[in-house]
Amino acid sequence: MQLILVRHALPDRVAHDDGSTADPSLTPEGEAQAGRLVAALRDDRVDALWSSPMHRALETAAPLAAALGAEPTVSADLREYDAEGRAYTPIAEMADADPDVWERMRSGLLPTHVDVEAFSSRVVRAVEDVVAAHPGKATAVVVAHAGVINAYLASVLEIPRPLPFPLDYVGVSRVICARGGRRRVRTVNEVAHVADLL
Repeated sequence: MQLILVRHALPDRVAHDDGSTADPSLTPEGEAQAGRLVAALRDDRVDALWSSPMHRALETAAPLAAALGAEPTVSADLREYDAEGRAYTPIAEMADADPDVWERMRSGLLPTHVDVEAFSSRVVRAVEDVVAAHPGKATAVVVAHAGVINAYLASVLEIPRPLPFPLDYVGVSRVICARGGRRRVRTVNEVAHVADLL
């Protein structure tokens, strides 16, 4: 089957001081980016749509869901490593907001508070559940997060760093998954459909 992994579009910067988690929605620019996903996948026969439960992923999946006439299947295990955080900073602002975290991410590493092994294991299990649910020649789209997609690609490619690729908003990565267990990464971070919005 073909697995199409899509990073969410641009979300707002948010911070809560009331103890609630930061789960931002898309900015207007992010909504425009999300709208481009339909055209980007127009040549693919999409059989299934999956999403992280986080707002930025669900809102990115929404235009494609509308075009398909089907709601995405939501998997809690596709959530990002920062799902319990009280603040969210878009990656373009990270260098100024938190230089230490920015440098770690530029080096392909997750923030120090993340249990990398547990996160990666959860992600790989969740994505492989999608694969198992759609055998044969099916195509499944998964809308998730940079950390989630990187963790899965790193596992497939046997790369020790959990963040090996800089993934853009609504970037598309494709993996061919054979019944026998072989996984072949075909593309990483296709962005022609949103290049003018990045």
